[in-house]
Amino acid sequence: MTRNNALLDTPSTMPSVLLQAVIVPGDETAEGQLIESVAFPWFEIIERIAQTPDTIYEIDWRKWEEIIAAAYKQQGFEVILTPRSNDKGRDVIATNRLGSVRFFDQVKAYRPGRLVTADDVRAMFGVLSLQPNVSKGFVTTTSEFAPGVLKDPDIARFMPYRLELKAKDALLEWLFGVAKNSKAT
Repeated sequence: MTRNNALLDTPSTMPSVLLQAVIVPGDETAEGQLIESVAFPWFEIIERIAQTPDTIYEIDWRKWEEIIAAAYKQQGFEVILTPRSNDKGRDVIATNRLGSVRFFDQVKAYRPGRLVTADDVRAMFGVLSLQPNVSKGFVTTTSEFAPGVLKDPDIARFMPYRLELKAKDALLEWLFGVAKNSKAT
C-alpha cells in the first residue's frame, strides 16, 4: 500500500516529542507486533495536541498508527500493530479476551482537505468479510469523510454496530478521553 497521500514522513519537520516512542513493542505474532505497554511520550503528544490541535498534521502516518494502538492499549485491549506493508487492510488489531471482542482499525493520517472516500470505507467491509472473528471495523482519520459517506445507505446500515467512522473531531475526543481516564486511575 502506498502512503503518498499520507502526512509528512520527514522526521526533521516534527517536534522532538513526536519522534519519541509512544509504544513499547512486545513479541512478534503472525499478524504483527504485540504492544507491551504505552510509553510516557504518548501522554505528552496527546497533551500537545490538546494545546495545539494543528500538531496532528505534523505527525507521520506510522506514528499515528502507534498513537491509535496506544489508545486501545490504555483501554485495556491486547493490541497488535500490523506491519508497515501487507497489513491486509488493518493497521491496528485490538482484542478484549474477556468479552470476546476484536476490532480492526484502519488509520488514515490525512491533511485537511484530503478526504476519506466511500471506497476507502468499503474496503473495510472486504476486510471484515474475510475475517469472521472480528466484531467491528473502524476507519479513523485526522481529516474528514467525503460528503455523502455517512449517508450512503450501504455504509450507514452497518453503523454503529459493525462499522464506526472516526473523523478528526471524534478521534481527538476519543484520545483526550482515553488520556484523561488513564490519568484518573
